[in-house]
Amino acid sequence: MFHGKLRLHTCRIILLTSLVWFLVDVVILSFYSECLGGSCKPKEPESLALVADSKDYDPSLDENKIEDPHVKRFKETSSQGFSLTYEPSSLKKWRPAPVVLPVPGKPGEKGKAVRIPSSQEELMKEKFKLNQFNLLASDMISLNRSLQDVRLEGCKNKVYPRLLPTTSIVVVFHNEAWSTLLRTVWSAINRSPKNLLKEIILVDDASERDYLGRKLEEYVKTLPIPVYVLRTEKRSGLIRARLLGAKKVTGQVITFLDAHCECTEGWLEPLLARIVENRKTVVCPIIDVISDESFEYITASDMTWGGFNWKLNFRWYRVSQREMDRRKGDRTAPLRTPTMAGGLFSIDKDYFYEIGSYDEGMDIWGGENLEMSFRVWQCGGILEIIPCSHVGHVFRDKSPYTFPGGVSKIVLHNAARVAEVWMDEWKDFYYSMVPGLPLFSLGYWLFCQERRISGTVLKLQAFFAFSLGGLAKSYWDMWSLTFVFQNVYVRIIQAICRHHPINQ
Repeated sequence: MFHGKLRLHTCRIILLTSLVWFLVDVVILSFYSECLGGSCKPKEPESLALVADSKDYDPSLDENKIEDPHVKRFKETSSQGFSLTYEPSSLKKWRPAPVVLPVPGKPGEKGKAVRIPSSQEELMKEKFKLNQFNLLASDMISLNRSLQDVRLEGCKNKVYPRLLPTTSIVVVFHNEAWSTLLRTVWSAINRSPKNLLKEIILVDDASERDYLGRKLEEYVKTLPIPVYVLRTEKRSGLIRARLLGAKKVTGQVITFLDAHCECTEGWLEPLLARIVENRKTVVCPIIDVISDESFEYITASDMTWGGFNWKLNFRWYRVSQREMDRRKGDRTAPLRTPTMAGGLFSIDKDYFYEIGSYDEGMDIWGGENLEMSFRVWQCGGILEIIPCSHVGHVFRDKSPYTFPGGVSKIVLHNAARVAEVWMDEWKDFYYSMVPGLPLFSLGYWLFCQERRISGTVLKLQAFFAFSLGGLAKSYWDMWSLTFVFQNVYVRIIQAICRHHPINQ
């Protein structure tokens, strides 16, 4: 009896001691080391461990003062042979787009809410079902409606490089409303410097509405810049449709937008200015809200960034004090974000393919934003939100579209692929938090293995460095860790030991 109690007491001490050392290791590794590509080095206090290739980022460069990025910089090349800057001769001079003036008496001008007369409320409700937003209100608004300049005052005085790369905009749509789709197109045309917008590529993912057929093709021929309509043979989903559009891009930068957006004044220059400095920088605008009820334009906070929970759901969180300190309190400075929402972002075309583009094995929609975020950070890139760039987006309470097999099955399938390819041992957190995960076929796992091998070749840092050593560590939920601890403890300890400075 005595020996039994002694053994139980000893086991408890061992387990508690191990847990304490595990947490101590986490703290030490988070604050004092950066384990990338098999080597550890001390952190600089104002740098982020998320940056896999820190030599690619020069903190002495101040984007507020740069007039020509090629005056003081010479052509740099990464260890993979990927040029981080553009040939000056390939860049374009530009001038700001003229301000879109309001149309007197037109509903929704300056981004104001549209009020539907009580006599039309039943019609409004009926039309709402088609796209899960107030289609009647949208149709009342001009395709060229004016918007307020929602930028911070400090943004309006920024000076951007006089030479910038060109961009092609890719917009995927499925049964999109005519007014929201064309307002997206017109807002991009009206508010982008003419020399920088190479083309707009509309990808129709098997729409069934007549007006999105020949009528759309004839309409885009009248637009002042090249606009092309591509069509999938069958419903392919956002990911594969975007890949189809990306293949047709001729601009130096791919800008992905959703089909129900409105670009604001000065939205494009800040995005391209970051990429011209480092082609491995992937940039997102502040995503403002366009009300699905009234189409009022509502400015979003510049104090939030993208994160995720262990069920691999994207979440918005408040920007950490650490990141504010890195930016020296300047709210107009680029914000390094762990993940992105995914609907709206710009990426250098060559870098997009250099890191493997999207995962074609992911279905329809969901998870591609986290997959791309992990891919960028682990493949030596930088992911930023640019506070001086604003694009509005119609957010809906629910999707009007159907998913083969149901939304849950598609989202879980995609999240599992993200975990398998990019999260290393840490995928066990996901599997423990989603115990009802459906069984997948052997073919699925073989495809995952193929993608995992590809990801391993591309990676410059492990998910360990991303989650523990960088921004993502701010969102560790200790309850979640406790919940799954018993299932993954041994593997986590192995990961800690393998990445600990003593073992390098």
